[in-house]
Amino acid sequence: MSGKGKSGAGQASHGMVMRLVLGVVGGWRRWVTVAAAIIAIGMAYHVVFGQNGLTAYQRKTHDAHTLDGQLKSLQHENDLLKAHIDRLKDDPNAIEHQAREELHYTRPGEVIYTLPAAPAGSVQVTTSDAKQ
Repeated sequence: MSGKGKSGAGQASHGMVMRLVLGVVGGWRRWVTVAAAIIAIGMAYHVVFGQNGLTAYQRKTHDAHTLDGQLKSLQHENDLLKAHIDRLKDDPNAIEHQAREELHYTRPGEVIYTLPAAPAGSVQVTTSDAKQ
């Protein structure tokens, strides 16, 4: 009997040690799992909202499209102005039209009638031939 008693006590202490080891290992695993989850959440937050995250990427893409549209508009305006300059260099009628429009030049015998200023502040200029 004394042999059985020692054996039972040994098994009980062995079982208690096993439970303690499993408890420590199980607790360690829980802490590692929690730490990994926290790190994963932090990385996901950084990927979405970080300095170069998805929101910044979308904002930069939108800005790039806006700037691309402005660039095309300015290139079109630039082409129109270049064509206008070429007409002013080569076409005397274009020079005359520009002088009449901006400087209010007239030909001999023409009269300019100026109407009262519109509420928007624009001035309407009408030219007519005096021979009529």
